Amino acid sequence: MSGHSKWSTIKRKKGALDAKRGKIFTKLIREITVAAKMGGGDPAGNPRLRMAIQNAKGANMPQDNVNRAISKGTGDMEGVVYEEFSYEAYGPGGVAILIPVLTENRNRTGSEVRHILTRNNGNLTEPNAVAWNFEKKGFFLIPGDGVDEETLMEIVLEAGAEDMEPADGNFEVRSEPEAFEDVRAALEKNSVATESAEITMLPKTTVKLEGKPAEQMLRLIESLEDNDDVQNVYANFDISEEEMSKVSA
Repeated sequence: MSGHSKWSTIKRKKGALDAKRGKIFTKLIREITVAAKMGGGDPAGNPRLRMAIQNAKGANMPQDNVNRAISKGTGDMEGVVYEEFSYEAYGPGGVAILIPVLTENRNRTGSEVRHILTRNNGNLTEPNAVAWNFEKKGFFLIPGDGVDEETLMEIVLEAGAEDMEPADGNFEVRSEPEAFEDVRAALEKNSVATESAEITMLPKTTVKLEGKPAEQMLRLIESLEDNDDVQNVYANFDISEEEMSKVSA
């Protein structure tokens, strides 16, 4: 999972900068609206909405924006109807890519995603061509400084995590999506800081990239993530931290 954790760290830093510009608000508002529409407007009984609100708070989104997004989802305010689905693609070096989107215009989004892929040495595939290679999991990246490995393992496993392993001076913890909130709560209760905590799609196998294909892959991911309709991008690349830092600088 080291490739995923490295990219999570870079995305978190990039996301902090994007949040200052309000760049990620569009994606967050859409996610809140759809979550409220599907599971109701009470975050206590709607895990997806609860996570969306937590992400919005992490991006310093004003509470009024959150409330309006919920109201649009529940039908208390007029709003846009979003369609939720995923594109599947291959990138440079044969990397598998899963691209969940929320859009009010499928044709526009399809054209934009296809253009981004073509411009960056990628191509769309048929449904289920790459989805089989990803599993929905809770994922926590925990800085290794000041954390005792045995104590941390006891905390997360008792809370329902599947496993924990060291990675580049950090610890990676995985769980089933249903156990995510319990693991998060246990970490908070024990004052354990996290670099990232998310429900994500983790690859079963990875493709190691370096040199030009690695650079092309990271440019492709960034271009896809810059599209307002694209909610997330999941890929099974494994690229060195040095390569990632160089391209993402």
